[in-house]
Amino acid sequence: MTIQRRQFIALGAAAAAAVPLVASCAKGGDDVSAPQTLPMSDQTGKVALPDQKGQVIAPTSAADVPGPVPGAPLSKEYVQAVGRTAYLWGWPLVNMHNRQAKFAQAPYPGLLGGVLPMAPANQLAMLSDYIAPEQRFVTCPNQDVAYGAGFTDLSKEPAVFQVPDFGDRFWVYQIVDQRTDSFAQAGKQYDTTPGLYLLVGPDWNGEKPAGIDAVYRSSTNKAAVFPRVFMDDTDADRAAIKPLVNQVMMYPLSEFTGEMRTTDWSKAKTIPNPNASGKTETAWVVPDKYFEQLPAVMDEVKPLPGEEALYASIRQVLDAAKEDPQLAEALTEVAVGTEKEILATMFEFRGNGIDAGNGWRTQMNAAQFGTDYFQRTATAKGNMFSNMASETKYFGTDFDSDGGRINGSKAYSVTFPKGQLPPVNGFWSLTLYNKQHFFHPNKLNRYSLGTKNKDLVLGDDGSLTIYVQPDSPGADKESNWLPAPAEEYSLFIRAYWPQEPIIEGKWMPPSVSTVRS
Repeated sequence: MTIQRRQFIALGAAAAAAVPLVASCAKGGDDVSAPQTLPMSDQTGKVALPDQKGQVIAPTSAADVPGPVPGAPLSKEYVQAVGRTAYLWGWPLVNMHNRQAKFAQAPYPGLLGGVLPMAPANQLAMLSDYIAPEQRFVTCPNQDVAYGAGFTDLSKEPAVFQVPDFGDRFWVYQIVDQRTDSFAQAGKQYDTTPGLYLLVGPDWNGEKPAGIDAVYRSSTNKAAVFPRVFMDDTDADRAAIKPLVNQVMMYPLSEFTGEMRTTDWSKAKTIPNPNASGKTETAWVVPDKYFEQLPAVMDEVKPLPGEEALYASIRQVLDAAKEDPQLAEALTEVAVGTEKEILATMFEFRGNGIDAGNGWRTQMNAAQFGTDYFQRTATAKGNMFSNMASETKYFGTDFDSDGGRINGSKAYSVTFPKGQLPPVNGFWSLTLYNKQHFFHPNKLNRYSLGTKNKDLVLGDDGSLTIYVQPDSPGADKESNWLPAPAEEYSLFIRAYWPQEPIIEGKWMPPSVSTVRS
């Protein structure tokens, strides 16, 4: 089924224009044949006009544009039309709000359910190994890195995060605001030096404390930090990484001493998880509750330049629904309908990104969405917390080279010709996800193959073939085998710190070829 991109229309847009006006009348000997151009704006930003009867001054900023009239009698149909746009636009923001609220309940930095790093606000927790397949916090995790996770409430106070000396090891911290847009860059590719760094909110006016290497400002008080530290799939590297990740920490500025702190994350305590069961991602957005939460979320996330009209139109509808139970019910109806009719179609990889060749799709503006509401929401639905494209390029596919849905009734091969592995400075991997975008449990406990694997076998011609199927392709090929479920599934290529051929779209992922039907 082809997923058509829906255009998001902000109701009531602001426009500023400066146009030459031609005199339509004149007095006495005035020359009516020559156009008379009005003066440009003065230093106040207002258009300086001559004493010209009848001229209406055009808006020159968003603040000059008249907004919706309070108390207007809004119909159910109008409320639902705006409500649908509001649901699509605000879904990732509400999602982030609820994730932060869940983390804020953590009694201490630890592991939720024994598998997911979780910490109170302005702190983080780290894993010392790959993430377990049982986690349901976020879809499309990888098993190439030791993850960390932390959310902030910078309205309380700034947060300090630590960067240890990782040496030659690849690492990157993803640091995003409530829109999931990156606002800080920290990692090996940025030559970030070991040290102590400060995250501050939009209203912070303090001075950089002594001992802090840099200050990064978020446009929202709610933000998130996700350290990723690459690790080979060997016992030796598991041991080597521990003293490094033990120095990956975040804590409130009030606890800052100027010294690098450490904690043994391999001994992190378990935080009970009453919602541990389930096959799908935790429902971070509940349609029935969405419009009850949206007003507070809009207060948390101020409009981007150009979004003022969208905010005004949505607030008008929310205010009307607050006074009219029938309109409130109409908004709930549209939330439930939009989740089912539109959001569900965004989940699979075919509902996101652009064509990358051979049936794969790739994201172009992850973590830099701006006003691309479609892409932000589609990513939040199917693969939230994607890194910026300059940090990581993602390629996902649901289809084989014949256009058929990838499924366990067939056996597939993915062959990278000699010299055509993903060109990266960091690492690459090919991951298999089940229908819910989580790992498929298997006897090898193998969910991806790539740079981390030291026993991959190349062909005589120097190519690398990965076999994707439910049963073993044979003992001589088993090191290159990705075990698959019997049902439908998807494949995903990661390229961390991509080189120019990937960034410029000159490198194409290989076909997913059917070798047995």
